[in-house]
Amino acid sequence: MLGHIGFSYIGLVYLLMLFIPNIIWIKHQPENYDYSNENKILLIFERVGQVAVTCCALIFSDFNITTFSLWSLWLILSFILMVLYEAYWVRYFTGEPTLKNFYRSLYGIPVPGATLPIMAFLLLGVYGKVIWMIVSIIILGIGHIGIHFQHLKQIE
Repeated sequence: MLGHIGFSYIGLVYLLMLFIPNIIWIKHQPENYDYSNENKILLIFERVGQVAVTCCALIFSDFNITTFSLWSLWLILSFILMVLYEAYWVRYFTGEPTLKNFYRSLYGIPVPGATLPIMAFLLLGVYGKVIWMIVSIIILGIGHIGIHFQHLKQIE
């Protein structure tokens, strides 16, 4: 449950799937996007969680593929969520760059830009049986999903 130290190529792939769309988003932010009034406590949770999840994703080799078993379904489900996350970004980038489009649900999943990667990394933590990832992603989820729901509430 504590994890084995070593490089995780799966963690790297997940982080690239996470960071690349976010880097592109910097130049395609929705009109009137305002993050100046975010809850400071949620912001602390988000920042601490971001650092911890990034480190965990890279330094625990438990996330790498070994042999296929029933337990591998956790990784498959996790990866499906990351693919849905990429689909969310494709939908956003090919649509109007509005707040409504940015926060619009995807297949009934609320605030998918925040929810999908949190769920995916949580399942990755379960797959790798790494408690540090699970705790880190819960911390990140509290902040990140909390902030996104606050934004959604403001535009409704």
